[in-house]
Amino acid sequence: MASARELQDRIKSIKDTMKITSAMYMISSSKLQRAKKALSDTEPYFYNLQATMARVLSHMPEVEHLYFDNRIEDERETVKKKGYIVITADKGLAGAYNMNVIKLVNEKLEEPGEHHLFMVGEIGRHYFMKRKDVDMALEFQWTAQHPTMNRARMIAETIIDLYKHEQLDEVYVVYTQVVNSMKMAAVIDQVLPLSTVKFTQLSIKENKKDGEELTLVPSATAVINSIVPNYITGFLYGALVEAFASEQNARMLAMQTATSSAQGMLHELSIAYNRVRQAAITQEITEVIGGAKALKKKKKKLTGREAVVSNG
Repeated sequence: MASARELQDRIKSIKDTMKITSAMYMISSSKLQRAKKALSDTEPYFYNLQATMARVLSHMPEVEHLYFDNRIEDERETVKKKGYIVITADKGLAGAYNMNVIKLVNEKLEEPGEHHLFMVGEIGRHYFMKRKDVDMALEFQWTAQHPTMNRARMIAETIIDLYKHEQLDEVYVVYTQVVNSMKMAAVIDQVLPLSTVKFTQLSIKENKKDGEELTLVPSATAVINSIVPNYITGFLYGALVEAFASEQNARMLAMQTATSSAQGMLHELSIAYNRVRQAAITQEITEVIGGAKALKKKKKKLTGREAVVSNG
């Protein structure tokens, strides 16, 4: 059994750790609230862009465009060049948040095709740098902290440029969504090409102006060229913020679990410490009683000897 001093040191160490985990919980909670507010402030604008594209495609379903999956396929192309924007955290202590994203990416890398990774976040970057069989854009280095619209726009411009120059045939974003306060899920969404069917169905569902006329100036292609980059920027911004919120939520859960575990350990150590103290006190009392008895016996012996001497 550990000594009382050792138990005291362990209790102090755990209490210090609890202070850290509690502080990290509060920090993540504050960041989570700010992320949710930032996303809610920008969502209406990009939902309107999405609705506008749906209206354009519903009126001109036959239009073929580079950004959509209704473009003319290149029959000579047998290997698809796929790009993955992978969003992880910059640091750990967030439970299985990072590994869930990495696991999903590894599954996609096993599929046929030519794979290219664009990393956002240090954890994923350091992990995939160890793989020699994957092409990773080393110049594409973005932090996962404090997502901004400007960062999303620069990422979108990079991806769209590669897509236009046929260096990428398909672009996906891999990130984490908040399902509820206790659960997050790693998901993969296609960024390019955009699904014509998806926008057509959205138009049928939301457009209540039957028979409306729509004039596109100067042309449908020009309108799409203007709207789509902004839509992709908003989509990526939403993914960045959603991933950041998921990271903070995962870290809150991890810190809450760590704090609960520390409290359990403190309870057990306190019981052990009290037992050690009780045993030490009992031993001291026993020693005092034993000493008192020894003195009493010694006193009796001395008294007996004095009596013998006086009688002699």
